[in-house]
Amino acid sequence: MKNKQILIIGVFSLFTIGNMNAQKKPYLDKNKTVEQRIDLLLPLMTLEEKVGQMNQYNGFWDVTGPAPKGGTAELKYEHLRKGLVGSMLTVRGVKEVRAVQKIAVEETRLGIPLIIGFDVIHGYKTLSPIPLAEAASWDLEAIKKSAAIAADEASASGINWTFGPNVDVANDARWGRVMEGAGEDPYLGSKVAYARVKGFQGETTADLAKVNTIAACAKHFAAYGYVEAGLEYNIVDISNSKLYNSVLPPFKATADAGVRTFMNSFNTLNGVPATGNAFLQRDILKGKWKFDGFVISDYASIREMIAHGYAKDEADATAKAVIAGSDMDMESYLYVAKLVDLVKSGIVKESLVDDAVRRILRVKFELGLFDDPYRYCDEKREKEVVGSKANNEGVLDMAKKSIVLLKNEKNLLPLKKSGQKIALIGALANDKNSPLGSWRIAASDDTAVSVLEGMQQYKGNQLTFEKGVDLLKQKATFLTETVFNTTDKRGFEAAKKAAKNADVVVMVLGEYGFQSGEGRSRTDLNLPGLQQELLEEIYKVNPNVVLVLNNGRPLSIPWAAENVPAIVEAWHLGTQAGNAIAQVLYGDYNPSGKLPMSFPRNVGQVPIYYNKYSTGRPIDSDKNVFWSHYMDVEKTPQFPFGFGLSYTTFDYKNLKLNKTSFAKDEKVQVSVEVTNSGNYDGKEVVQLYIHDEYASIVRPIKELKGFELVNLKKGETKTVTFTLTDKQLGFYNNEGAYLVEPGTFKIMVGGSSDKGLQSGFEIKE
Repeated sequence: MKNKQILIIGVFSLFTIGNMNAQKKPYLDKNKTVEQRIDLLLPLMTLEEKVGQMNQYNGFWDVTGPAPKGGTAELKYEHLRKGLVGSMLTVRGVKEVRAVQKIAVEETRLGIPLIIGFDVIHGYKTLSPIPLAEAASWDLEAIKKSAAIAADEASASGINWTFGPNVDVANDARWGRVMEGAGEDPYLGSKVAYARVKGFQGETTADLAKVNTIAACAKHFAAYGYVEAGLEYNIVDISNSKLYNSVLPPFKATADAGVRTFMNSFNTLNGVPATGNAFLQRDILKGKWKFDGFVISDYASIREMIAHGYAKDEADATAKAVIAGSDMDMESYLYVAKLVDLVKSGIVKESLVDDAVRRILRVKFELGLFDDPYRYCDEKREKEVVGSKANNEGVLDMAKKSIVLLKNEKNLLPLKKSGQKIALIGALANDKNSPLGSWRIAASDDTAVSVLEGMQQYKGNQLTFEKGVDLLKQKATFLTETVFNTTDKRGFEAAKKAAKNADVVVMVLGEYGFQSGEGRSRTDLNLPGLQQELLEEIYKVNPNVVLVLNNGRPLSIPWAAENVPAIVEAWHLGTQAGNAIAQVLYGDYNPSGKLPMSFPRNVGQVPIYYNKYSTGRPIDSDKNVFWSHYMDVEKTPQFPFGFGLSYTTFDYKNLKLNKTSFAKDEKVQVSVEVTNSGNYDGKEVVQLYIHDEYASIVRPIKELKGFELVNLKKGETKTVTFTLTDKQLGFYNNEGAYLVEPGTFKIMVGGSSDKGLQSGFEIKE
């Protein structure tokens, strides 16, 4: 009875304290709406406290240890104690997050909690494939689940905000950050973007208050995927047609999905840095799209407007960023240093500050941080969730679905499960670090399953491993350049001997995990280091080669495409990479991935993409040189967008339309029969493309407007039906107005962008 009385008194005390807090701080009243609570809090804030909410700092000291002394760490710590920090990034782990949150909530005047951000790009500690690889699955439910796994682990470690998804459409493989997006197509990119936001945040805004979801951030707004020459941090110079029809659709999809934050980009657009671009942030995002979350700058991008030559000094950069609609300053230190004086002098209206703070507070309330600032700080949950068996099973499933079979001659694949001598060659085959990819800052080194470990699970064959050659000259890290071995060939002979004695040679070659990602632009898309030479030497002694590619971008592999009988695109697949690759090689999983980016024949074709334009001279009609072509190579890609093979085959027939002439608002129904005509059960991504044959703005020769992932048992036939509406049949003009114009349309349905069944229809006035 005594214990029960103590419990009742304790509950009463908590209730009383809660009521007292609600009286002192009325914005803590859970019975009020989010907007009402913001209305109660905002008038209580000083100008300095408002500006503090717009300030984000990177992690700066051992937060569970003593207070820092000296340098920027001490300054940031003092700002945190004074309520001049609204968010922190890269602080992770329950103990660390609780420590900084405790300062913000218990030591500041108003107790406004921090929002904790982190680059959860393709997983937290248990890593899924890089986003470009996930897009190769064309499996939206799997992609959504992958994001949900990442959110589950990150939230269990105290994080409540990710700087993802990256939804930059990109068609230049020289740019290292293609690994973060969904490839070259705005339609596929929009679908993937929508799925990722739902995976991170849940289905509704109310789901943000759940402990296993985190706020998402659509980036980089906008056009970062079109940096000139694929050069990181470079300028962008594109047409309005490209902006409205290629760049913006995936961002609009995230807004439609309810994404709570946007991040602006490092590049210029029309000569204006995106961070200071009111057209993007005020007119389109917050105006036309009615986005009510907040915009954060990319790392120090407000300060970088000075280097761009757009801002005169720190104060000018601050003013231009706020006026343009950048709500939170990531690591420029400028808002907290300059904005109060700019408001007091009348250069920046306080109403703009109020709008920014309202947006930031809104997301914090939606996350439930005011109701329980420590809701993400459960050490028991952290131990149970991070690295769990269920999460590893989830990322393994995603990894298998991301693999693309590019070539399979001589029936080398799938490998036999017994009676074969297999030589496994390549430094990447026994690497447990590279498969983790570039953005894995919470994951521990050497935690991926290697290909060697994956293949060793199959005991029926005689497996021999030889490195062949060191790929790297020195250890690679996230912050340093990757340096490749270009001289040491000491492993060649041992590898050749192993290959000569084998029935099949599996070679794992490609890019190291840190060779793609931010700051990793390339002008050479060939196999780096001595790998191409090793491949050719091995092929001479045994042409039964299965090439497994590990990479974060499309590569140029013309020699392999012509000579090597089997090629598997395995990307950087994350924690379970080796198990996924082994299961595909041995046929326990039938590959079903399709390329989300075209693979060039050589770097001179880049940028190369399927949804190109006809030009006025698309073909050689007079047998002369005056037509659109290269003198030294075909103008087609090595492997086109949407391409991918299976261990089975699929036949398409009976393409039908419900009719051939339509009014503008009528639905066009397209159906096709797909048959699994091979010897294995399998999945096929059925793709529908259209071509608007003439329009007020020239349209691409093909545009993806529908796809469906279909499971077919061997011998089975299914009818796949697509419905085209004005949403798929129109385009944006140069003023951003959406048009559906009368005219004739071609359609194509098939398993790739380069071939399929064709038909057509007309839209009348």
